[in-house]
Amino acid sequence: MNKKILLGSHVGMNAKGKYLIGSALESIENGANTLMFFTGAPQNTIRTATEKLNIQKFQRILKENDIDINKILCHGPYTINLANTIKKETYELGVRLLKEELIRLEEIGVNLVVLHPGASVGGDKTKSLLSVAKGINQVYKELPNSSVKIALETMSGKGTEVCVTFEEIKLVLENIDRKEMVGVCFDTCHMHDAGYDIKNNFNKVVEEFDKVVGLDKLWAIHLNDSKNQIGAHKDRHQNIGYGYIGFKTLCEIVHNPIFSEIPIILETPWINGEICPYKKEIEMLRNKKFEDNFKLEIIFD
Repeated sequence: MNKKILLGSHVGMNAKGKYLIGSALESIENGANTLMFFTGAPQNTIRTATEKLNIQKFQRILKENDIDINKILCHGPYTINLANTIKKETYELGVRLLKEELIRLEEIGVNLVVLHPGASVGGDKTKSLLSVAKGINQVYKELPNSSVKIALETMSGKGTEVCVTFEEIKLVLENIDRKEMVGVCFDTCHMHDAGYDIKNNFNKVVEEFDKVVGLDKLWAIHLNDSKNQIGAHKDRHQNIGYGYIGFKTLCEIVHNPIFSEIPIILETPWINGEICPYKKEIEMLRNKKFEDNFKLEIIFD
């Protein structure tokens, strides 16, 4: 079977770009065949009504350009923190927002949302991990027919973040009632910053994940270089080939047949906050050749 490399980026979704139409057209312009978007501003709870998002035209544009809607994804809002066992209202807000997000995505026709598991904010870490599972269970109990799956993102360990190690992710997954609905999204920068040696030993890291969690649970990849040395626990994304992970490793991930048919999403920073890097980065990765397109100061590769 001829399997496909699915490579895209995080794209905008706003009124100026006619909402989802703009998301699709931006991805196509970048040479992408998958994409990821927020359904609203990630730091607040305000959401535009789905009937204004141009869903039917969005779906038509995707189909006309051979982009499978079943292979694109949404990023959940940062305001969701199911790991917070200290403030009940924060946990309850997270449950409500996650439920609303799943309802919105079902209407849009997108079946996967990547979720930051949250932070313990001083609470017991094990209780926080169990709280993540509890919140997800509550959402699916209230939405028993939802087709939208959740991929928990691997985190860097900044502050009191949870799901930093594969063992922590395993604990959450073991306590999910509808196990078929919850998987994992690798973030290469986060894993590197968490201490996993993906630059020199990526195959070993994958083997460890498979042993602890299972490769069948890997549903998405965020492909980012890192501004920090391994184990820094900082979470600072860098453009492809300019960070401590380097182009060679990131390119090998894209072309590894294990990850074919898994959406791979770039979340690298815009150059000087003004120039979108994704078209050039996608081109480089597909062609397996690094080019110094952005003339950034340091290349660690």
